[in-house]
Amino acid sequence: MALWRAGEVGAILGCGGVGVHGPSEAAVICRLAREAGVPEAALFREERSTTTEENLRFARPLLEAMGAGEVVIVSEAYHLPRALLVARRLGLRARGAAPGVGGTRARAQARAVLREIPAFLWYWLRGAGR
Repeated sequence: MALWRAGEVGAILGCGGVGVHGPSEAAVICRLAREAGVPEAALFREERSTTTEENLRFARPLLEAMGAGEVVIVSEAYHLPRALLVARRLGLRARGAAPGVGGTRARAQARAVLREIPAFLWYWLRGAGR
């Protein structure tokens, strides 16, 4: 919510569907933003997506309707390169922001980073012919 408080974003679009258990990721993002003082009128949801590509593909029409010229993708630092790659391929002007990793377990972080490496390569190679 630091980006909101700093005036760097005018709205928040929470993305992500329901995983193993509800609520959706988008609903959780919006609830946390509301609890941090972001007004309901500035909160939007995309609740169908289950992958990074779907997040951005489904968010794109909502962002266009909101008149967003540039988007700030907020995610884990290790995930931002892939998210930005996908966003740019979808024609979005995007930059990234990552929260700190305080309170996360080193083992879980290491596993996520190791998973992200082949995922990034797959997305990059898949789009190399574009």
